[in-house]
Amino acid sequence: MFMTRPFRKKSFTIVRLFSIMAFYVYVIQSEVDNSYYKGFSENPINRLSQHNNGECVYTLRKMPWAFVYIEELPTKREALIRERSLKKYAHAQIEKLILSNRNCVAFFGSSAG
Repeated sequence: MFMTRPFRKKSFTIVRLFSIMAFYVYVIQSEVDNSYYKGFSENPINRLSQHNNGECVYTLRKMPWAFVYIEELPTKREALIRERSLKKYAHAQIEKLILSNRNCVAFFGSSAG
């Protein structure tokens, strides 16, 4: 007689781990000329350190940098799409964005600039 396997509950531990991960788009401002740089990161604090330690060629000449905007997104795909749209923003649009309720830079404490 053929016995079927008992029903087992699937473990979603790994799925839960990945669903907790957040992705961020950020805007940093140069303290040299007030220009903006927009980017994406899973760890914005470490990314800011990279910008300020000269590890990023594009931002090297305008150090130091400080966060002016951080937005959390649930998926990497959404964050990358959002980053692409932010890169098209004019200076005035970024200034409005900084004042918006989407900005969660305050949650990153004193290291956020």
